Amino acid sequence: MSHSSPNLFTGLPPNYETRKEEHEVAVLGSPPNPAPTVIHIHGETAVPDHVVWSLFNTLFMNCFCLGFIAFAYSVKSRDRKMVGDLAGAKTYASTAKCLNIWALVLSLLGTIMLIIIPVIVIQSRG
Repeated sequence: MSHSSPNLFTGLPPNYETRKEEHEVAVLGSPPNPAPTVIHIHGETAVPDHVVWSLFNTLFMNCFCLGFIAFAYSVKSRDRKMVGDLAGAKTYASTAKCLNIWALVLSLLGTIMLIIIPVIVIQSRG
């Protein structure tokens, strides 16, 4: 079959549609540029969920299981954010942040005490 032979089903050359579109563009001109799409991202959607911080506290500084509880609240915050409940997400994120701060402070104090007490005991014996 040659390139210009008609199609058996429609009787039209195979490139008829492309030529028709080229003709329309030539006659009508190219379409005007559409307005650019603008997406507004509000500051409210950026609710931090503190999952990474909670996971770190769960694995390394889990004083009184506060890291694990903070991780649970962080996951709840992420779930609320996915559903679209920003107020609930902020509440859970705030609780997770508070628990993470307490877990960090108590773990650091405990670590410092584990270093200072043996040094004091060793110095008092010597």
